[in-house]
Amino acid sequence: MANQAGASSSTPLEPGFEDDENNMYGAESGWVEARTSCDHLASLSSDLARIPTPDTPCNRCQHPSENWLCLSCKDVLCSRFVNKHMLQHFHQTSHCLALSYSDLSVWCFACDSYLDARVIMQLKPVSETAYILKFGEAPPFRSVECSKGNQADGGASSDS
Repeated sequence: MANQAGASSSTPLEPGFEDDENNMYGAESGWVEARTSCDHLASLSSDLARIPTPDTPCNRCQHPSENWLCLSCKDVLCSRFVNKHMLQHFHQTSHCLALSYSDLSVWCFACDSYLDARVIMQLKPVSETAYILKFGEAPPFRSVECSKGNQADGGASSDS
């Protein structure tokens, strides 16, 4: 771990350079490890099977893209890269869970972290619904167990 004064990030990496391991795991590429649990899931809306479509503009400024769905009240608001309306919404309401309509990621403002919607059972239904609304087909990671679990939890089964 010898840090040399004057070393810059523009210095080309040589084979065997000590930071290669960090690069391999994404430290230089912006890789983020999503959480597989969250203490704030109780704030999820009870009706996330019906959500606004991904082309819904921000409810406050009508910006057409970079919008997020509040997973507590289902408001659609723009990102921190537009007019920061979802961030303001979190500060005003403490609704901390949101789904990005850009990349379908789920963010918890309270945990300050992305959540893995493929692993967290409570997020799978809204994640799959958003995917279908955005792409017109079921997501490739859709699981049979999730579908069966949702029918069992919902009581009555549907005639699909």
